[in-house]
Amino acid sequence: MNPGEVEDFRLLPIPEMEARIHRFEERVSAAQIANPPSKDWVKQALHRKGDSRCPVRLKRLSLDIILRYGDALADLFCDYPDDVVAMIPYDITVGYQPPGKSPRINPVEALMREMEWTDEWGTRWGHAFAGVGATPVDHPIKNWSMLDAYLRRGVPDPDAPGRLDSVESTLAVHGADKYCFGIIHLALFERFHALRGMENTFMDFCVNERESNRLLDALEAYLIALVRRWGALGADGVFMTDDWGSQNGLMISPDLWRSLFKPRYARVFEETHRLGMDAIFHSCGNVTPIVGDLIDIGLDMLDPVQPGAMDVGQIAREFGGKVAFCGAVDVQNLLGSGSPQQVKDEVRRIIETLGKPFGGALLLGPANVMTPDIPFENLVALFEAAHEQA
Repeated sequence: MNPGEVEDFRLLPIPEMEARIHRFEERVSAAQIANPPSKDWVKQALHRKGDSRCPVRLKRLSLDIILRYGDALADLFCDYPDDVVAMIPYDITVGYQPPGKSPRINPVEALMREMEWTDEWGTRWGHAFAGVGATPVDHPIKNWSMLDAYLRRGVPDPDAPGRLDSVESTLAVHGADKYCFGIIHLALFERFHALRGMENTFMDFCVNERESNRLLDALEAYLIALVRRWGALGADGVFMTDDWGSQNGLMISPDLWRSLFKPRYARVFEETHRLGMDAIFHSCGNVTPIVGDLIDIGLDMLDPVQPGAMDVGQIAREFGGKVAFCGAVDVQNLLGSGSPQQVKDEVRRIIETLGKPFGGALLLGPANVMTPDIPFENLVALFEAAHEQA
């Protein structure tokens, strides 16, 4: 099938979907194994001591785009392997499932069919057919009278046997030669509103400060424990996600963020560094007002520098040379609606703006997961431009 031809990939039997995804992952991993070692060079670049070439991470994909383009997409990764390896132990919305759990949630089925499920935190998630990703539809802490019981029984065990088993083989294969970072989704803020609901969350921060701090303390302890698990495995960095930005600015005031969250992130970053890993922080939207704060408390790499929400030139002027950047290729408009030449031109501009002037301190890639609406010719343009650096 021509890569650009639309297939009813969402209607494939689940075993066929799983087989396609497995084949894709095997081919991409094999291509990275065959690529020369790059760990030390990537570390130098991300700490602003590299050369003009920026490392590349393009494997930031929804299941849907893998199923739509399959082997053709794998061919691109074989021709242009990523310079880093992102380790995701379990899906962000499905969460960890212990070996003996029954019935088990099939992540492929959950994210490709219309379905609801409850994760280990007690949050209920829903996925709409033909949608990308899932969203919370019910929350376990409906009122603060439930907090004591939740803190006793609801917070999962970060040291549960098997929690990170799925990535041990990845580290065994790639850890010696490639920069490998572990991903912790829903770090503090995102986990909080997954437990309380978004509307409740914004009210809680203003009128339920004591209860909010008690829950945040538990989430911080869990997060630090997971950081230690990644450190024990030998990860090079920890990538934590908390989406703080809307398209135009922060979701709460910078002062409130500094009061409730900055000290907590500082302790998490400190522990990350104590264990010899880089602190990588993901936050979609316009988070410009707190970038300086994140740098002050030890941030090593900011993800994703989202075009359309942030001024890339301003970010380079104010923070270039102080932190590494990640992402920056627009997925909202450019990759889906632009021409291949526009994609190439923008990739080159991003490299010249955020990477080359600062020792190659840009992990170049899409600003978020790439989805199946992106034309294949634009994917080709992205891969070619990202890897044609001198």
